[in-house]
Amino acid sequence: MKKKPQIVFWTALLWSVTIFILLIIPGQEFSGAPRVPFLDKIIHIFLFGIQVLLWCRYIDLNRTTPVLRNFLLVFFISCLFGIAMEFVQKYGVANRSFETEDIVADIIGSAMGWLIYRYFFLSRRK
Repeated sequence: MKKKPQIVFWTALLWSVTIFILLIIPGQEFSGAPRVPFLDKIIHIFLFGIQVLLWCRYIDLNRTTPVLRNFLLVFFISCLFGIAMEFVQKYGVANRSFETEDIVADIIGSAMGWLIYRYFFLSRRK
Protein backbone atom coordinates (compact mmCIF):
# COMPACT_ATOMS: atom_id res chain seq x y z
CA MET A 1 0.00 0.00 0.00
CA LYS A 2 1.34 3.41 -0.92
CA LYS A 3 1.96 5.92 1.85
CA LYS A 4 -0.87 8.39 1.08
CA PRO A 5 -3.65 5.75 0.87
CA GLN A 6 -2.30 4.19 4.07
CA ILE A 7 -2.48 7.53 5.93
CA VAL A 8 -6.00 8.15 4.62
CA PHE A 9 -7.06 4.65 5.67
CA TRP A 10 -5.82 5.08 9.24
CA THR A 11 -7.35 8.56 9.45
CA ALA A 12 -10.74 7.24 8.28
CA LEU A 13 -10.56 4.27 10.64
CA LEU A 14 -9.58 6.49 13.58
CA TRP A 15 -12.50 8.83 12.77
CA SER A 16 -14.95 5.91 12.71
CA VAL A 17 -13.62 4.60 16.02
CA THR A 18 -13.91 8.12 17.47
CA ILE A 19 -17.57 8.25 16.43
CA PHE A 20 -18.15 4.88 18.08
CA ILE A 21 -16.52 6.05 21.32
CA LEU A 22 -18.43 9.34 21.37
CA LEU A 23 -21.72 7.53 20.85
CA ILE A 24 -21.16 5.06 23.68
CA ILE A 25 -20.30 7.66 26.33
CA PRO A 26 -23.01 7.45 29.00
CA GLY A 27 -25.59 10.23 28.84
CA GLN A 28 -24.82 11.77 32.23
CA GLU A 29 -21.37 12.76 30.94
CA PHE A 30 -23.09 15.45 28.85
CA SER A 31 -25.27 16.92 31.60
CA GLY A 32 -23.18 20.10 31.91
CA ALA A 33 -23.06 20.74 28.16
CA PRO A 34 -24.43 24.08 26.92
CA ARG A 35 -28.03 24.08 25.72
CA VAL A 36 -27.79 24.90 22.03
CA PRO A 37 -30.85 24.03 19.94
CA PHE A 38 -30.21 21.04 17.67
CA LEU A 39 -26.53 20.87 18.69
CA ASP A 40 -26.77 17.08 18.98
CA LYS A 41 -28.10 16.82 15.41
CA ILE A 42 -25.45 19.20 14.07
CA ILE A 43 -22.76 17.06 15.71
CA HIS A 44 -24.21 13.90 14.14
CA ILE A 45 -24.27 15.56 10.70
CA PHE A 46 -20.66 16.69 11.11
CA LEU A 47 -19.36 13.33 12.41
CA PHE A 48 -20.99 11.24 9.70
CA GLY A 49 -20.23 13.73 6.94
CA ILE A 50 -16.51 13.66 7.72
CA GLN A 51 -16.62 9.87 8.02
CA VAL A 52 -18.03 9.47 4.51
CA LEU A 53 -15.65 12.07 3.11
CA LEU A 54 -12.63 10.26 4.56
CA TRP A 55 -13.71 6.79 3.45
CA CYS A 56 -14.57 8.09 -0.03
CA ARG A 57 -11.10 9.58 -0.27
CA TYR A 58 -9.50 6.29 0.73
CA ILE A 59 -11.57 4.28 -1.73
CA ASP A 60 -10.94 6.80 -4.48
CA LEU A 61 -7.18 6.49 -3.99
CA ASN A 62 -7.46 2.69 -4.33
CA ARG A 63 -10.22 2.62 -6.94
CA THR A 64 -10.49 -0.37 -9.24
CA THR A 65 -14.26 -0.36 -9.80
CA PRO A 66 -16.74 2.35 -10.85
CA VAL A 67 -16.70 5.46 -8.67
CA LEU A 68 -20.43 5.78 -8.04
CA ARG A 69 -20.83 2.20 -6.86
CA ASN A 70 -18.02 2.56 -4.33
CA PHE A 71 -19.24 5.85 -2.97
CA LEU A 72 -22.83 4.66 -2.64
CA LEU A 73 -21.50 1.65 -0.74
CA VAL A 74 -19.64 3.97 1.66
CA PHE A 75 -22.82 6.04 2.09
CA PHE A 76 -24.92 2.92 2.73
CA ILE A 77 -22.46 1.48 5.27
CA SER A 78 -22.24 4.82 7.07
CA CYS A 79 -26.04 4.97 7.31
CA LEU A 80 -26.17 1.40 8.67
CA PHE A 81 -23.46 2.30 11.19
CA GLY A 82 -25.56 5.26 12.38
CA ILE A 83 -28.68 3.11 12.71
CA ALA A 84 -26.76 0.37 14.55
CA MET A 85 -25.27 2.89 16.96
CA GLU A 86 -28.75 4.10 17.92
CA PHE A 87 -29.65 0.54 18.90
CA VAL A 88 -26.37 0.25 20.83
CA GLN A 89 -27.29 3.44 22.69
CA LYS A 90 -30.80 2.16 23.40
CA TYR A 91 -29.82 -1.28 24.70
CA GLY A 92 -26.21 -0.96 25.82
CA VAL A 93 -25.40 2.54 27.07
CA ALA A 94 -26.64 4.04 30.33
CA ASN A 95 -28.68 7.24 30.05
CA ARG A 96 -28.68 7.16 26.25
CA SER A 97 -31.69 6.49 24.09
CA PHE A 98 -32.77 5.63 20.57
CA GLU A 99 -33.63 8.74 18.55
CA THR A 100 -34.99 8.57 15.03
CA GLU A 101 -33.87 12.18 14.58
CA ASP A 102 -30.25 11.11 15.16
CA ILE A 103 -30.59 8.53 12.40
CA VAL A 104 -31.94 11.21 10.07
CA ALA A 105 -29.02 13.48 11.02
CA ASP A 106 -26.56 10.63 10.36
CA ILE A 107 -28.07 10.05 6.92
CA ILE A 108 -28.04 13.77 6.11
CA GLY A 109 -24.41 14.00 7.23
CA SER A 110 -23.47 10.94 5.18
CA ALA A 111 -25.17 12.39 2.10
CA MET A 112 -23.49 15.76 2.62
CA GLY A 113 -20.09 14.09 2.99
CA TRP A 114 -20.59 12.25 -0.28
CA LEU A 115 -21.79 15.38 -2.10
CA ILE A 116 -18.90 17.47 -0.78
CA TYR A 117 -16.43 14.79 -1.81
CA ARG A 118 -18.02 14.53 -5.23
CA TYR A 119 -17.88 18.29 -5.76
CA PHE A 120 -14.42 19.05 -4.34
CA PHE A 121 -12.52 15.94 -5.42
CA LEU A 122 -14.25 14.22 -8.31
CA SER A 123 -15.42 17.23 -10.29
CA ARG A 124 -11.95 18.82 -10.15
CA ARG A 125 -10.49 15.95 -12.20
CA LYS A 126 -12.52 16.70 -15.29
